[in-house]
Amino acid sequence: MSDSPIVTEFNQGPISCHAFNQDRSELAVCFNTNVVTIFRKSGANWTPAWTLAEHDKPVTSIDWAPKSNRIVTCSQDRNAYVWTLDDQVTHQWKPTLVLLRINRAATFVRWSPAEDKFAVASGSRCISVCYFEEDNDWWVGKHIKKPIRSTVLSLDWHPNNVLLAAGCADMKARVFSAFIKGIDKKPAASAWGEKLPFNTVCGEFSNGAGGWIHSVAFSPNGESLVFTGHDSTLTVVSPATGDIQSIRAPYLPYLSVIYLNEHQIVAAGHDCAPHLFELKGQQWAFSASLDAAIKKADVGVTARDTFRRMDSRAQSTTSTDTEVHTHHQNTINSIRPFSGAPGHVEQFSTSGIDGKLIIWNANNITRGIRNLHL
Repeated sequence: MSDSPIVTEFNQGPISCHAFNQDRSELAVCFNTNVVTIFRKSGANWTPAWTLAEHDKPVTSIDWAPKSNRIVTCSQDRNAYVWTLDDQVTHQWKPTLVLLRINRAATFVRWSPAEDKFAVASGSRCISVCYFEEDNDWWVGKHIKKPIRSTVLSLDWHPNNVLLAAGCADMKARVFSAFIKGIDKKPAASAWGEKLPFNTVCGEFSNGAGGWIHSVAFSPNGESLVFTGHDSTLTVVSPATGDIQSIRAPYLPYLSVIYLNEHQIVAAGHDCAPHLFELKGQQWAFSASLDAAIKKADVGVTARDTFRRMDSRAQSTTSTDTEVHTHHQNTINSIRPFSGAPGHVEQFSTSGIDGKLIIWNANNITRGIRNLHL
């Protein structure tokens, strides 16, 4: 396993979302269009294998169920499709339209841990929790509406397959019950509540200063929730203790966040680099930027060479450098676990507006922090 980030540059435009299959041999990517391209691993490269082109407008989110090998996509066209691979006859992905019943763009989608339902966020101020009706042979959606007052931007499922966290543009992060009768078993009592009928609000949180909630994530054991706001804050909520910690980072806003384990969180966004937050004692705190990229011009260049070059160009010693000294050259909009188990993520992937997909080695984070340039 390489210590250095593995960078893949597709050169096909900005990446709006991505997802891997179970063994990481295939990758679904949307390059900010209405088409999803599935790549297959071929040595060190990714080779196009299939194209999913059922949507009419840009695809906003993709999720790939690892066990059932089904893909779900949602789009600005207000639709979602569940894609199933026909291994026996055509060897093609077959789409099934999902009845979302929304009148605004779908923004985000995620399978539940048991893969028997999925949730779709939207600009319709609601969340569609979708499940398969055997009698009618189709996917239907049930709406979570109140008290959502604006676009839902992100979602994450609790490990119990019932609770659902949502980050919204009304500056709130909420935890709902997405219990579906006939699909779900009664969940065990937890800090989030005991009786959990559908649309029960189990928690509503703000980061204090305000700002859109761009991303939400449950901790591996489900006892805590982290969310990031447009005011450059990262907030961790623990309902069992009532503790709410909001960390204001001296960086641009984070658009995506995941737990590596119970003691480490990685967030990334407009600063073009993943940042590590760690639990130290009872307090969460910013630890380090995980991107150790350095200026190419600095490698093998002496101070004398630098001043000579500046003198020939009539430059002052004031820095005029506009290069982004990170592996990503633009905003990171998605972080996904790549290898390891929930609660023990060994590698994670990031994709961004620069059209790059990068796989980072989380195992060597602690060892590498001493050498990072903050």
